[in-house]
Amino acid sequence: MISFNELGRGVRIVLDNDPYEIMETTHMVKGRGKSVLQAKVKNLRTGNLLSKTFRPSESFEEADTSKTSLKFLYKNRGQYFFCEDDNPKNRFSFEEQTLNPGVVFLKENETVEGMLFKGEIINITPPIKVELKVIEAPPGVKGDRAQSGTKLVRLETGAEMDVPLFIKEGDVVEINTETKEYIKRV
Repeated sequence: MISFNELGRGVRIVLDNDPYEIMETTHMVKGRGKSVLQAKVKNLRTGNLLSKTFRPSESFEEADTSKTSLKFLYKNRGQYFFCEDDNPKNRFSFEEQTLNPGVVFLKENETVEGMLFKGEIINITPPIKVELKVIEAPPGVKGDRAQSGTKLVRLETGAEMDVPLFIKEGDVVEINTETKEYIKRV
């Protein structure tokens, strides 16, 4: 059990049978010397952020999470299909809205990290940086440089993103999946 004094950034606890990670904390002293902890917690299953208030009399179960290696198989109608790296027969899927937004940059057969909670895979973490080929890119018009300096291209995974005007069809670009930003041309 985790006590009130042990709550801090990065601590994982169980609330309503779901694992949460504490993202930010602020100690507040109420009238008559009663203190509370105002915290922003992230649901590790859904990724939702919540504001919670914890009192010194409360204690919490520690969220026992672990990581496992998974392989991305394919995407179909908003479902992402995965299998265990060491056991390809064990397949499962997630709906797109429940996963990390960076999942749109996954290529087939790419290795990702899965989070286990109570023996169940609850979420996927894609690699932070991926290299993808540009399959559709409008030509960069010389006069456009003064306006925005970027254009919208389609990548081999079907994802669209803004890149600098010098990127052409067939180029390979490196992307940060957490920020969904262009890093460089490879």
